Amino acid sequence: MEKTKEIKTIGVLTSGGDAPGMNGVIRSVTRSGINSGLKVMGIRRGYQGLCKGEVEELTARSVSEKLQQGGTFLNTARSELFATKKGQEQAAKITQIFELDGLVVCGGDGTLHGAAELAKLNVPVIFIPATIDNDIGCTEYSIGFDTALNTAISAVDKLRDTASSHERCSVVEVMGRKSGYLALHVGIATGAEIILIPEHPVDNEKDVLAKILSARNRGKFHYIVIVAEGSSNAIELAKYIETETGIESRATVLGYLQRGGTPNYFDRYISSMMGIKAVECLKSGEINRSLIYQHGEVVDIDIFESLEKTKNLDETDIKKSKILSI
Repeated sequence: MEKTKEIKTIGVLTSGGDAPGMNGVIRSVTRSGINSGLKVMGIRRGYQGLCKGEVEELTARSVSEKLQQGGTFLNTARSELFATKKGQEQAAKITQIFELDGLVVCGGDGTLHGAAELAKLNVPVIFIPATIDNDIGCTEYSIGFDTALNTAISAVDKLRDTASSHERCSVVEVMGRKSGYLALHVGIATGAEIILIPEHPVDNEKDVLAKILSARNRGKFHYIVIVAEGSSNAIELAKYIETETGIESRATVLGYLQRGGTPNYFDRYISSMMGIKAVECLKSGEINRSLIYQHGEVVDIDIFESLEKTKNLDETDIKKSKILSI
């Protein structure tokens, strides 16, 4: 485990797609840092802002009333500059200019890879996972997933009411370009007849038409199809279903609705615990760590080791979802 010099000033940033609970991380890092005698600097607009030196001091009061807010008040952005070696070296230089002895970065898989590149340039970093896709390989849970899940469930429940009233098929597209975690869990929790995910190729006749027609023949009058955005196009699929079956079908793309909203209890709690853990790691000289949720606990592992870890959807859950959808 790497050790570093005494920590006096730390920075915190959020990067990539926003996720409910990111503000909880910033708040926790700030208050925990101040409580430990550290100066805490907020970096706006993620790695892009780090490259440009958009750095300002945070106080206990400046993070007040932020825990319950969605999004990230430090803002986030994707940075083409930081994706280059020159940009990464510029970001590392900024940490020296502002005398940042450690950096806490919060975001998804791209953020993790960026943190690892900074670590290679001798910037002490701690990574905190936050993405509604819950697809970061090193952790069982990523901040924002549960809130996004409940937001999507609430929307689908409302759509089911109108689908039932009009004897209609509702095709609902949720986020998940490469990962089906959100779609699978939303589908199970809402009793969807069909769940389409990127991990499994779609056969429209077998996976969609056959199931809908079978359900209709058993007496069903409404149908919910949950589609991960990386699996199929909801609008085109709805048109296909209506054309082939004669069942009125409507598509709803939840889109960025899933990213917003007040974080729920779990995301507030985990973001708070991870923020404290990040400061503890830096304060004790343990650097270049990824914080992960594992077996009900927040623990830290080597950041380069975390890059090598992968995870896949539980095939058992997929099979069980098909049992429940009959």
